Amino acid sequence: MTKFKYQRKIFFADTDAAGVVYFANLLSICHEAYEEFLTNFYINLQDFFSSNIIAIPIIHAEIDFFKPIFCGDLIIINLNIKLINNKVFEISYKIYKDDILIATALTRHICINPQTRKTQEIPVIIKDNLSI
Repeated sequence: MTKFKYQRKIFFADTDAAGVVYFANLLSICHEAYEEFLTNFYINLQDFFSSNIIAIPIIHAEIDFFKPIFCGDLIIINLNIKLINNKVFEISYKIYKDDILIATALTRHICINPQTRKTQEIPVIIKDNLSI
């Protein structure tokens, strides 16, 4: 299991009409943390997300809030990345504010060939980084 930490400030655009973070926006912020994880291993995001050889779409996502998150809050997201099998991995996210757990999320990803849309094994460069 790989662990990674991401820090981010919450902006006005992340919030809804009630002034709290909109649930889909926090999932998007979790995805930012995933992208930062990838760049930490020198993976070129432009190449990664536009590849015609592999794609790694999200096949499941969930999120739970325990406290509201407001504009200006500084959050820390701890990622735990776990290889499920040769084609699937999942990322669990624990979101903290001031060392208090305020939300959790999970995304499950599968590796496919973007041309055939059939599953395939996760590339070694990613699998190796998931096995740290």
